[in-house]
Amino acid sequence: MGRGNLTNGQWARLEPCCRGGIKSGRPPVWTRRQLMDGIRWRARTGAPWRDVPECYGPWGRVYDLFRRRQRDDTWARIVTQLQAEADAKGLITWDMKIGSTVCRAHRHVAGAAKRGISRRNRPAGSPSSRPTTGSDAPGAA
Repeated sequence: MGRGNLTNGQWARLEPCCRGGIKSGRPPVWTRRQLMDGIRWRARTGAPWRDVPECYGPWGRVYDLFRRRQRDDTWARIVTQLQAEADAKGLITWDMKIGSTVCRAHRHVAGAAKRGISRRNRPAGSPSSRPTTGSDAPGAA
């Protein structure tokens, strides 16, 4: 078992959520656990799908399982189930914090004159070529 792969206990909890229909025909070469470890490896590293190590199965098969589970909302069910179990055990603290931030933009974002371009030389119809009034007028302090 590689570092970061599912332990037996973790797989025992996830396996009921990840079961698929039983297909007739040839038995699968790659176990669902290997493919799930491949999905987890890719999510953990952020690497492209084609870089998933061969020990987890062909990258196309790993991606296919990921997309099928995404389409049938398996991932959302797993998160909901794990959150419910952790909440029942008192492992989650549901605190809400509200904060505010200040976002400042450079003066050029607001249409201020740039170096070498005066208000008179701007093309007609541009926001800064409109007549100014009040404190925006040139020469106003």
